[in-house]
Amino acid sequence: MRAATLYSAAGSLLLATLAAAPAEGAPRGPGAAEARGTAVAAERAAADGIDFGRCPEAEDLPGSMRCGTVAVPLDYAHPDGKRILLTVSRVRATHKDPDDSGREVPGQGALLYNPGGPGASGLHFPLVGMVPEWKRIAAAYDLVGYAPRGVAPSAPLSCQDPGEFFKGPRPAPTQPSDAYKKERAAEAEAYARGCAERTGDALRHYHSLNNARDLEVVRAALGERRLTFMGASYGTYLGALYAELFPSRVRRMVFDSVVNPDPERVWYRNNLDQSEAFEDRWTDFKVWMAGHDAVYGLGDTAAKVQHSYEKASARLAAEPAGGTVGPAQLQGAFLRAGYYDDYWPHRAEALSAYLKGDPQPLIDQAGTRTEEGAAGAENSSAVYTAVECNDAPWPTDFAVWDRDNTRLARRAPFETWDNVWTNLPCAFWQAPRQTPLDVRTGPGELPPTLILAAERDAATPYGGALELRGRLSGSVLVTERDAGTHGVAAGPNACVNGHLEAYLLDGRLPARDASCAPRPAPEPRSAPEPRAGRAAKPAADQPQNRLPAQASPATSSPMSLRRPV
Repeated sequence: MRAATLYSAAGSLLLATLAAAPAEGAPRGPGAAEARGTAVAAERAAADGIDFGRCPEAEDLPGSMRCGTVAVPLDYAHPDGKRILLTVSRVRATHKDPDDSGREVPGQGALLYNPGGPGASGLHFPLVGMVPEWKRIAAAYDLVGYAPRGVAPSAPLSCQDPGEFFKGPRPAPTQPSDAYKKERAAEAEAYARGCAERTGDALRHYHSLNNARDLEVVRAALGERRLTFMGASYGTYLGALYAELFPSRVRRMVFDSVVNPDPERVWYRNNLDQSEAFEDRWTDFKVWMAGHDAVYGLGDTAAKVQHSYEKASARLAAEPAGGTVGPAQLQGAFLRAGYYDDYWPHRAEALSAYLKGDPQPLIDQAGTRTEEGAAGAENSSAVYTAVECNDAPWPTDFAVWDRDNTRLARRAPFETWDNVWTNLPCAFWQAPRQTPLDVRTGPGELPPTLILAAERDAATPYGGALELRGRLSGSVLVTERDAGTHGVAAGPNACVNGHLEAYLLDGRLPARDASCAPRPAPEPRSAPEPRAGRAAKPAADQPQNRLPAQASPATSSPMSLRRPV
């Protein structure tokens, strides 16, 4: 493998330079040992390459996709210590012109993708090459996905018995009592304790800085001199850290739906911002349902739709649908609709049917997962919690959480407390915290990069895109105006796709920040008449032409639903 051999020689030269450099020229301070360890791991990975073959059966990937593993240090400060294996998937570039010109499209190497989370797997990503919006990119690039450290099958983490993970039905109070808060705080403390007991001292090594270092090792293993990377949601934060740590290794980078990288906002304040943004997004959805009152009968104003929703929640509190769907499950299902407009007709249909006496659509969309699904969701939740709790300081006094979120819930009740319960284990976390990097690149330090964002995205509020734009010199921001879908790349917006293709295929960016008109609003579907004995069917819950798993299925929390952060 010539590329790997070339990099191996370069890596050897780098290591020799580090070893021979005078003290003032060597990496010093926090992260110096990890920097050396990353260089060692990258050199080894470049020499070994990736032996692609059949994919793990448990991942249910098609035979056309090939998988392999890359060894990375558990602790980059000790690269000769324990190593873990990251699973990588790939589909080779087709080299076929989608316009059937007959010409062979030149290859541009690997495009590596991270779908977010933290806790989501990118192993299915190469399948997007079959989607029309991806044909041009798939012709030029090997599409590469991977399961980050901790995400099955890459040294999977667990914090509790998966059989105990889905606790339904549950309440979802927007003004929880002191007794309820005490109960949920005890659960959060037990969950944090479970993470520590199940993983031991290794738990401290699952964080975003190590995820960025892993990305550098995977790049080397692929034989790529420089990295072409696309990150969605949390993947943008990962990409920003990589750009700060390894700017000379960047070829092209796309940041889709941006997590605010300001160290002061990672992660506690980012969650507060997110809860507030979801209130606006919930209002958008209610206005849409009110505009289609003739179809769904939920009310012809946002206030009346809110009343219908609260009526359903109260009824579910008294008698859970199918024994599994209570107010929290209802809220979780409608929260997911805040990520993707594509969900809106299905959720409105389910709410309408439930209030008319047919609970089955709601059970289909919000009911208890299968045993296999519970295992995946518990793993995803464990990784989400470990990474975010390890990444930065969090308030350790519940009184701080209570004060901030009680105040916030007065104007943003829809998601605020659910977000608290998901992140509260970080108040009781037993592993050391990292200090977030202050991501900043000056002129010429980093190649030009592309930032994509929807103006009303709630999972990663628009302010994050503006913040990253100011921190990465030479970056250009493309905004989908008056839109809120989380993840805008290679979806139904031709304007956004044009900028994406121009950048990835030709390296061209707009001369200045650009705007795109929003995609069309979703069309309503006729609400079904209630029928006795209605057969259960899977919910049509995958957005059309969306990248796989941009949100992790962990819980109903927006940070963990980044399918964001």
